[in-house]
Amino acid sequence: MTPQSYNSYQYSYNYGQQRRKNHFSTSPTEIKHISVAAALIIAIGFSIGFYGNYLGGFSVTIGNGIYNYKWTLGIMAAFAAIMAASVLTHETAHKVIAQRDGLWAEFRLVAWGVVLTFISIFLPFRMIAPGAMMISGSADSSSIVKISLAGAITNLILSVGMLGVAFALLPSTFALMLFFAAYINAFLAVFNLLPFGILDGAKVFRYNKKFWALAFIPSLILTIFTFTLIGL
Repeated sequence: MTPQSYNSYQYSYNYGQQRRKNHFSTSPTEIKHISVAAALIIAIGFSIGFYGNYLGGFSVTIGNGIYNYKWTLGIMAAFAAIMAASVLTHETAHKVIAQRDGLWAEFRLVAWGVVLTFISIFLPFRMIAPGAMMISGSADSSSIVKISLAGAITNLILSVGMLGVAFALLPSTFALMLFFAAYINAFLAVFNLLPFGILDGAKVFRYNKKFWALAFIPSLILTIFTFTLIGL
């Protein structure tokens, strides 16, 4: 299987509107935007399965054993659903922490991100960036750090959980798919924690380098570990 990259970007701050603390809310507009994003990510999930099968299948290396497999439509559907859930859970984590701190937060599609995500359905390079969590209100540095870390920590937890289930279910094809999903979650965590540009890591690094290191180092280790397992 050839190397693939999975990129994502996150939220932006707009100061002004404030909400009641500990109040979770959404809107019909947000639900529509999330639905479109989920459909695009699900399409990406299926495309990864079809592309991998076209190249001869996938492999997972556990100890001295190498498991080779191809995905059925059922496994592709499960993988696509896990992909969508992983990305949207990441965004929801930002939303929950932001709204807990009294900020307005809703997911919105971004035009260029939708176009790039759609195009990448048909390419080896995967761009998972249909939208971002838009956050509005007055946030102090502590709140910004918590909101920024929430998404990556969620992906980190999901990755570890998927690894545990995958090892328990070996050598089933579903388990092998979970190893791949665990890698993607670990990659999303470490990528979004890079201390550059608009990524979450830049915000955390700016305000608290210790917290950034405590999140980034385990994410990097987990990404390397899962990468070696799936044999990319």
